[in-house]
Amino acid sequence: MRKETCTVGGAPAEVYTLDAVIVGSGAAGYAAAVRLHQLGYRDIAVVTEGVCTGTSRNTGSDKQTYYKLSLAGDAPDSPAAMARDLFVGGGVDGDLALAEAALSARCFLQLCELGVPFPVNRYGEYGGYRTDHDTRGRATSAGPLTSRLMTEALEAEAQRRGIRVFDGYAAVAVLADGERVSGLLTLCRPGADREETRFVLFCCANLVWATGGPAGMYADSVYPKGHAGASGAVFEAGAAGRNMTEWQFGLASVAPRWNVSGTYMQVLPRFFSVDEAGQSYAFLEEFFASERDCLTKVFHKGYEWPFDSQKALAGSSLIDLLVYRETVLRGRRVYLDFRENPYGREPDYAALGGQAYEYLAKAGACFGTPVERLEHMNAPAVELYRSKGVDLHCEPLEIALCAQHCNCGVAVD
Repeated sequence: MRKETCTVGGAPAEVYTLDAVIVGSGAAGYAAAVRLHQLGYRDIAVVTEGVCTGTSRNTGSDKQTYYKLSLAGDAPDSPAAMARDLFVGGGVDGDLALAEAALSARCFLQLCELGVPFPVNRYGEYGGYRTDHDTRGRATSAGPLTSRLMTEALEAEAQRRGIRVFDGYAAVAVLADGERVSGLLTLCRPGADREETRFVLFCCANLVWATGGPAGMYADSVYPKGHAGASGAVFEAGAAGRNMTEWQFGLASVAPRWNVSGTYMQVLPRFFSVDEAGQSYAFLEEFFASERDCLTKVFHKGYEWPFDSQKALAGSSLIDLLVYRETVLRGRRVYLDFRENPYGREPDYAALGGQAYEYLAKAGACFGTPVERLEHMNAPAVELYRSKGVDLHCEPLEIALCAQHCNCGVAVD
């Protein structure tokens, strides 16, 4: 790494010359830096607007998911099968889907070796479960803060390898001639090692863009405030966009902003809405003709979190539409109540759809109130909200249909 000085718009600026710069300090950015170092690249650095900001480190759900090839049991799987599933939604190019599927196990096992506590059975297999409309059990989780654990493990490995991190450097412009990248202009804010704002220029032949998408563009978002992304600079430099319409929408709490997928739904909480006059409505119970149909759809919403148009009329995504109708069309506020069972009584578990009953029975959770079932099945999910000032034993949880950034962004070679 070579350091020089120059002027930018008449103002003095530092200049660093490197082989590669990784922009972003989330799981993707640190993973790229560590992999480059493993491949023998030494003249590299991570540049970030804030090490402790970003989606990887600050968001999650009840059991945030890592998606990979199946690595346990006797269910057949292959990179080609996983690539087809990634491709069929229309938001991932086929060659990228195949690359992601083929390398998913290798990347996952590296995280395991770095200390991310993904669960194993007594034979050392990394078991899986279904999530987000997947037909196979490819998902696994280290808990509600899986991506934070991943980021912290990768950050520690980057530090162990001596990879330099420039913290507090906001990307202003990508320098390119229309064909090739030549550098990155950043604005360095005042910090512990600097007293004033200044420009810093990074000259590099290779730029890895790992900033995530524009997560702050929706009012109702899964992400905590402050996640703005940084896609604009690469588009201004001439890069083409890809799959910009690929977003996910699903149920999330409003304060704090948090995804209410997985066990939050599978314990069958009571949904209700409240209008401006304070009148309460059990809107799901009013809509569905049968208790069995209502509760089965709520259960399936747990591992079918994103809205899916194919499940909008007869599937679990009907729950999303009903919440949207209450909040947007009727102007009401919607809540999950874990203190009381739907319909005012404990469910007839055996009368639920086969998968719902089998799941709850296997977990030993056919009893009590939703919060009691939640504590039994996933105590960290209760503690997570308590740590954010919401006690599910004592108060309902306000929710809305919220947006989550997904696979959209920049075209790559």
